[in-house]
Amino acid sequence: MLMSNTDRPARLHYMPNGFRVLTPGDHVTCAVTSARIAIEDLRYWDVASQRAFASAALATEAMAPQ
Repeated sequence: MLMSNTDRPARLHYMPNGFRVLTPGDHVTCAVTSARIAIEDLRYWDVASQRAFASAALATEAMAPQ
């Protein structure tokens, strides 16, 4: 039986130039806003903290020194 990845969160391992899918799914959650990010739209993440971000502005804000 084929399993659909629709409406399932993916688990990813973020690397400097891409990511590896650990658990298949169709989206990840933004670390700042909790918004769903479709895997095909994912462009911003932090390798050190293994977090995804919905936009460059959110990633910059989250990684800025306090």
